[in-house]
Amino acid sequence: MGTLHYGSPATGFALDDRTLAHVELVMMAKLRRQESFAFAITDEKTQVRQAVWISPVTALRFEYEAPMPEINRLWLQELVDTANSSGGLRIVPEPDPTASR
Repeated sequence: MGTLHYGSPATGFALDDRTLAHVELVMMAKLRRQESFAFAITDEKTQVRQAVWISPVTALRFEYEAPMPEINRLWLQELVDTANSSGGLRIVPEPDPTASR
């Protein structure tokens, strides 16, 4: 289980390492382009939904318990699509990477 640390002082959001790796790539790409966006996350246990505003001045840190996983390009594109929507980045289910072959 990894953690996305947001803000200062930091608030932690627990995400599995695989999901966190994909979210990190999407966030870093948007921030490199100086784009701000919303990030909505729902706690799977409590179903509590939180939304935060991510901007180039936001303090972010990605903490992992395991090595970088293999990236699913289909999932990455779906996450990018949500990040570019009016609702902002949200975690969608990972598609089967062999489905498009």
